[in-house]
Amino acid sequence: MTRPRVVVLVGTRPEAIKMAPVVRALREGLPGAETVLLATGQHDELLLRALAPFDLVPDRNLSIMEEGQGVRDVALRCLELLPPVLDELDPALLLVQGDTASVFFGAVGAFLGQVPVGHVEAGLRSGDLSRPFPEEGFRRMVSAVASLHFAPTARAATTLRGEGIPGDRIHHTGNTVVDALHQMDRSGRAVENPHLADLLGRVEDGSRPLALVTLHRRESFGAPMERAMTAVRTLAESRSDLEVVYPVHPNPAVGGPARRILGDHPRIHLAEPLSYPDLVAALARADLVLTDSGGIQEEAPSFGVPLLVLREVTERPEGVEAGVAELVGTDPELILRRGLALLAEDRKGRALRRMKNPYGDGKAAWRIAAVVARELGLAAPSEIEVPIPGGPTPAPAASIPSTPEAEP
Repeated sequence: MTRPRVVVLVGTRPEAIKMAPVVRALREGLPGAETVLLATGQHDELLLRALAPFDLVPDRNLSIMEEGQGVRDVALRCLELLPPVLDELDPALLLVQGDTASVFFGAVGAFLGQVPVGHVEAGLRSGDLSRPFPEEGFRRMVSAVASLHFAPTARAATTLRGEGIPGDRIHHTGNTVVDALHQMDRSGRAVENPHLADLLGRVEDGSRPLALVTLHRRESFGAPMERAMTAVRTLAESRSDLEVVYPVHPNPAVGGPARRILGDHPRIHLAEPLSYPDLVAALARADLVLTDSGGIQEEAPSFGVPLLVLREVTERPEGVEAGVAELVGTDPELILRRGLALLAEDRKGRALRRMKNPYGDGKAAWRIAAVVARELGLAAPSEIEVPIPGGPTPAPAASIPSTPEAEP
């Protein structure tokens, strides 16, 4: 008898990181199914580098990336190249993660081929279609065609129910990025980037604080990003012992102002995009994170690192509500004031943030695998017996509750 096939679709570096634990859980926990890792290639080399530390390579790669491509180019190539591959693979389920062009147009391609879609990290909403654009629109539209919705938090599950999605289709799992973070933190990998290794060695004894900066969102381009970068420089000038590391996104709209505003400061270290293990190493040592990224809002609380979100709105309000993140926008004075205050905090604040992490316990991928097993009529992996912190002890995997009442 032919095993049912589950296709895990990834297109960008963040998707690869967040879906790597899902691929592992499916392959290790569901021997009765075949798991195929399919890359669109929306990010090309970055995606392959992200998968490598997890010992994964795509089984198939659509290789859609072209120089100078825009969202519409990604859309057209996904809709052109994906359907024949899905027809050939004939999956019982397609899993996508997040809110990129690959995610949405991959989900649409599957929907048109009558392939059920499971959406990992479902239910995130900023409430503003322009911030972030186009991600907010993509994630809302994926919810309209998905059959299974894997919500990372209780709030996300509640949002989906409020949008009319049946409760038995919504599964509160925690966020798979916490799974990925734990895997990398336990791996003991040496830091690959020699400049970062040197920097981390110099701050290891705690005598010099370290700030990690990530700025790349399209909504921040132009004046907002320049204000945020100016604030980073002022912060470094206000603390003569502060070291800053900023892995700069390859987009010229990011790299140009970064080099102009920050490039000549001796304690601001502009780096190439870091491998995921190197990013985890920097995050584990950081005393402050300043970011407009999504994933780091979920990762920093696992290490208790104070976090300033350089955006006006966030689709991850749980961190703000739990007191592990602050939404400060791009106001230089506010960024400077809050940055200095957080750097002055003692380690008790860091320990408290770690305890308040609202994003999960590192078992989200196994919970997803259990739901997939139930959908396919297979035996579920035993690892799902690990409960969500603060929540009820889960029922046996075959009847795992779809929406635990407590936050993960």
